[in-house]
Formats: sequence, C-alpha cells, structure tokens
Amino acid sequence: MGQHFYTIDWLVLAGYFVLTMSIGFYFWRKSRSTEGFTAASRSLPGWVCGLSIFATYLSSISYLALPGKSFAGNWNPFVFSLSIPIATWIAVRWFLPYYRKSGEVSAYALLESRFGVWARLYASAFYLLTQIARMGVVMYLMALPLAVIFGWDIRLIILITGISVIVYSFVGGIVAVIWADAIQAIVLMVGAVVCLGVMWAGIDGGVGEVIRVASEQDKFSLGSFGPSLADATFWVVLIYGLFINLQNFGIDQSYIQRYIASKSDRDARRSLWLGGVLYVPVSALFFLIGTSLFVYYHAHDGSINQVKTIVATQRMMQAGVDPADAGTPAYQQQLGERMAGLDEADIGDRVFPHFIAAKMPPGLTGLLIAAIFAAAMSTVSTSLNSSATLLMSDYYRRFINREAGEKQQMLALYAGTIVWGLLGVGMALLLVRLTDSALDMWWTLSSIFSGGMVGLFLLGMISRAKNPQAITAVLVGFFVIAWMVASKSPAWPESLAALRSPFHGFLIIVIGTLSILLVGSGLSWMTRTLRSDSN
Repeated sequence: MGQHFYTIDWLVLAGYFVLTMSIGFYFWRKSRSTEGFTAASRSLPGWVCGLSIFATYLSSISYLALPGKSFAGNWNPFVFSLSIPIATWIAVRWFLPYYRKSGEVSAYALLESRFGVWARLYASAFYLLTQIARMGVVMYLMALPLAVIFGWDIRLIILITGISVIVYSFVGGIVAVIWADAIQAIVLMVGAVVCLGVMWAGIDGGVGEVIRVASEQDKFSLGSFGPSLADATFWVVLIYGLFINLQNFGIDQSYIQRYIASKSDRDARRSLWLGGVLYVPVSALFFLIGTSLFVYYHAHDGSINQVKTIVATQRMMQAGVDPADAGTPAYQQQLGERMAGLDEADIGDRVFPHFIAAKMPPGLTGLLIAAIFAAAMSTVSTSLNSSATLLMSDYYRRFINREAGEKQQMLALYAGTIVWGLLGVGMALLLVRLTDSALDMWWTLSSIFSGGMVGLFLLGMISRAKNPQAITAVLVGFFVIAWMVASKSPAWPESLAALRSPFHGFLIIVIGTLSILLVGSGLSWMTRTLRSDSN
C-alpha cells in the first residue's frame, strides 16, 4: 500500500505532527507549575474547553470503530450518542456547579469528604484502570491505518506513536492538551467531511444510491425496540449510554479538569453544552461513513477482497505463519481458507483504513491520517494528564509526601505521565491479537472498570447514607459486576449455566451502579427507621 502515500501526504502528516508537538513545547513554561499543569491556571475560554471535550469524545475509537460498526451492522450504536444531551443537562444542572464551587483538582474529593479516604481511592483506582484500557484501544486503532498503508509491524507503530504522545503530554500539561484538542477537533471534522465526499463521488448514483442500498439492507436501523435485556436493543444501548455519560460528566477526571480550567462558571457551562451536543451530529457523520463504505465496497468486489487479504495475512502472521512462504501453494491455500471464513464483522475496523490508504487522492490521504493521529493524540494526552493529576493528588501528596513542595509535585506529575503512558502502550500491544470489534471491546472494558463509580458518587450526592452503608453497597455492587462478567466468560462452569447473567454486557455498568445506589439508600433508610422506632 505504500505506493498510495505520496510526498505531499508525507508533508501534510509531518506538518501536522510538527504543529502538534510545537503546541506542547510552546506551553512548556505555562505548565511548569502544578496549577498550570493540572488546571491551566483556571483561565481558558469556554469554546476552547468545549472543543476539547468534543475532541476527547471523538477519539480514534469514534474515527475508526464507529464506521466499522455501521459497515458490519447498522446504526444501533448511534443510540449511545442520543443519550448525551440528557447526560449533559444533568451535568450542567448538578455536577458542574459542585466542581466549580469546590475548587478541588481531583474529581474524587467529594467521596472522601462524604465517606472517607477509601471511597476516594476506590473511585480513582478504577478510573486509572479505565484510562489504561482507553489509551490501549485508542493507540491500537491509531496504528491500524498506518499498518495497512505501509505494511509496517503494528507493534512498532504503537511504540513510536505512544512515546510521541508521552513526550507531548509531558511537556505541555493540560493547557497544551486543551488548545491542541481545539485544533484537532477542527481537523477531525474537516477530514471526515472530505472523506465522505470522496466516497460518494466513487459510487454510481452518489448519496441517493447509498440511501437506496442501505435502506434495502436495513442499515439505518437503530435496533430492536423490544423489551429484551439480553440483546443490544435500542433501550439497552440508550440506558448504557446514559450511565456511561453520567460517569463521564460526573466523575471522569479528564472532564472535571475542563470544568475547572474554564475561566468562569458561564464559560464552563458553554463548554459542556458545546462538547456534548456537537458530538451527536458528528458521530452520525461517522456512522454515515460506515454505511457509505458498505455500499462502496459491495459495488467493488475487488476492493473488499483486498481488505480480506490484509486481515487474513495479519492473522496468519499472528498465528506464526512465516510471510516468506507467501509464494508456496500451502500458504495460498491457507490464505484462501482464512479469507473465506471472514465476514463483515471481522473486517469492519480495517475497511476505513483501507479506503484511506487505497482510494483517497494524494494529499487527502495525509490529511486523513493526520486526523486519525489527532483523534488519538487528543484522547491519550487527556488520559495521561488526568491520570498523572490523580496519581499526584490522590496518592503521592496524600500518602507518600504530604508536605511536598512545588518541585516534588511536578516530579510526581512527570513520573505519572511516563508510567501511565507506558502502561497504555502495553495495553495496545496486547490488543494486537484482537479479533472482535474494537468498539465492543472498549464498551465492555469501560463497563467493567467503571467499578460502579458513578453509583457511589450518586449515593454521596442524593442520599443520606453513611460510611457503613456505603461500604456494604460497594461490596454488593462489586460482586454483582464480578458475577455479570464471570458468568459470561467461557470459563464459567456448565454445571452453573442456570446462574449465568441474563443481561447484555452493556448493562454491567447500569446494574452495578443501581446495585450500589439502591442498596446504600435502602440500608440508610432502614437504619434511620430503626433508630426512630427505638426512640
């Protein structure tokens, strides 16, 4: 595929990379204090923070996985986006005022003041685990198109790009992350629109043909509206999206830092509405790209066979087959068998990268690769900065060195950035053997690692539960989550088949959250009732 990447593409990609790294070094001086590194000195305009929130949402998970899902299936995952305005309203009404008033840089200070230090550590630990998973999926998806275009080892790409993001996050702090996010958001949207235009130009009948074929194949379906909780119905995805986004806006450190970085309460509200609402139409754009890819590739059989060849070859290499044997009859036979066994779900995440590599005109290929790189840079740098902030505030300054000065705190921030960056790279390398949809993988991991955090947060905000009730509720929620995960795994004994969770995996966070909230509130009510009766 290397022949499709021309000099102008290299110039576009290199120019964008230099611009991004320059932003990091430009803000080096403004990020050399803990306040500058973690909160941008609380001085940024709302529109910049809003675009940063949007760019955080629009990671390479969205840029590649959303088209992959609508290519292989339909628009059912788009229902997730429909929950965002609801979660945004709740966040503007209740979450944002609390964080602006508290002045805390850690999202979990409320939990400590409400239930004790254990609650703060519980939430921050699960958040840190979530960020490792998120960074891994993002860097893996970022490496996919480069591996397709150049034929390079995807693991080498992950290592190089991972180190680049670590350096960028290290020097720039949150102020560079937010300003770069704003630029990256624009690059992301422009790249997607241009790509869709090129795609429609290559389809006889253009957008009309896309709508006709997709409608015939039911590609625009939002999923079943039935009552089943075992399938990814419209309602299951909607409630999953609501709980995930309540977690994002209510207790996700990376979002909270943007509330704090805004220069006024009004700017903070504007940033949240801009970032949340803008994602809805833009995510629809990416689902439309996937649907258009379905029509395009099924009108060009040779192109879809090229994608299958790439996927089958990669899987053979992962299985230990020597690519030097590619000219032998045995290799070709195995390749043909593997290609025949691939369906649309197997190649979904690779179709968009292939289109970018093989079908985009010179210059635009570089722009699209830059856009994918921008999406990953935005998300990974955000995760690194927020993780380093928590490691410094919730662990180092809390337990290791309570009297830490400015220099010691900055060293802790730098160390946290490096360590968590390397852990994210390690997760990405593990995902190289991924055979399922990257979006499904991320949604499952985020549900598991959420650990019911939002349930504990809501318990602290809306109930009168005390520390003993909260601990009991968290233990119940933890075991509920563990049961839902374990009972769906192949390791679950057949003798206990009747005890398998009947719920879809998307409901892990929903049921885990409700378990904590209901058990904690119920125990609190019972305790108050018993005390009232005894008096």
